[in-house]
Amino acid sequence: MALPQTPDSNSVDYIDEEDFISLEIPMEMAGERLDKVLAGSLPDYSRNRLKTWIEAGAVMVDGKVTKARYLLRGGESIKVFPQEMPEQFAFSPENIPLDVVFEDDSMIVINKPSGLVVHPAAGNWSGTLLNGLLFHYPELKALPRAGIVHRLDKDTSGLMVVARTAQAQTALVRQLQDRTVGRRYLAWVWGDAPSQGKVLATVGRDQRDRLKMAAGSPHGKPAATVFRHLAKGAFQESSVALLECRLETGRTHQIRVHLESLSFPLLGDPVYRKKTPGVAKSLPFERQALHAFALSLQHPVTQELHTWFRLPPADLMELLPRVGMTQANLPQEAVVLQSIQNDPAT
Repeated sequence: MALPQTPDSNSVDYIDEEDFISLEIPMEMAGERLDKVLAGSLPDYSRNRLKTWIEAGAVMVDGKVTKARYLLRGGESIKVFPQEMPEQFAFSPENIPLDVVFEDDSMIVINKPSGLVVHPAAGNWSGTLLNGLLFHYPELKALPRAGIVHRLDKDTSGLMVVARTAQAQTALVRQLQDRTVGRRYLAWVWGDAPSQGKVLATVGRDQRDRLKMAAGSPHGKPAATVFRHLAKGAFQESSVALLECRLETGRTHQIRVHLESLSFPLLGDPVYRKKTPGVAKSLPFERQALHAFALSLQHPVTQELHTWFRLPPADLMELLPRVGMTQANLPQEAVVLQSIQNDPAT
């Protein structure tokens, strides 16, 4: 097969100064599929990427857009117009508003809203917290993961800390590894939960559904969640409980998986729904009812202990009366101390 050619300024096929790769298909390739031939001819690009380009109309056979399964006759001229892939923009700054609770030269504490993905990944290459951090704090581009040291699920709201220096990032990661970072959550669950409890169960990838995590997985990592009962309510005669959960480890979906394993699934959780009552379909709440309301850690430079509080966002506050609860059922230390932290005079 002829080697790929890129056009120069004298090429008759030079279109709008756009680069493309040119291939001439020899007759002995007759009967081969287009995507297979491209994969063999352009080893610098993955088969999936080439297929994406074909489907996007960025590959032309004798001047015509065709399909990946197209059978070549031999003798065709192919032009491939390389396309920028979404992941190329994963670490691009984007003007995404951030609710900054605290910041200094070493770290930033952010109150993440529900719906915001923390880190770019397949399906969410842009519009993430990382993209917003790079816009508001350009210096973070020099740090791994833009200073992010832990995550919250997309639809979990609440407090997160981000490092601004390599020294701070190292210190914060060490605290997380030593389990000295205090992370407390509010969780609304179905069922009549006990006054307190502790879940000790590994968390790992569900062997039957790779998109989910599972408690008690033989290949999972050790995980521990402590909880206490704050309030009891109900929705259409189905019991609801408000729990305060404290993480001793930080596994993916840990609280959601651990509570479901006790038959206390979170209200609104679209994934972990075992023992969810039928009345859940009537409750207008469409994300897991989970909020990281308190964050405690040692400052990476001064070594002082800091604690921040943020009450739940509007959707969770509006959920309270629907399940027979009030703001008085929330941890009152959070109510008082958030007001103090919000007072610029203090």
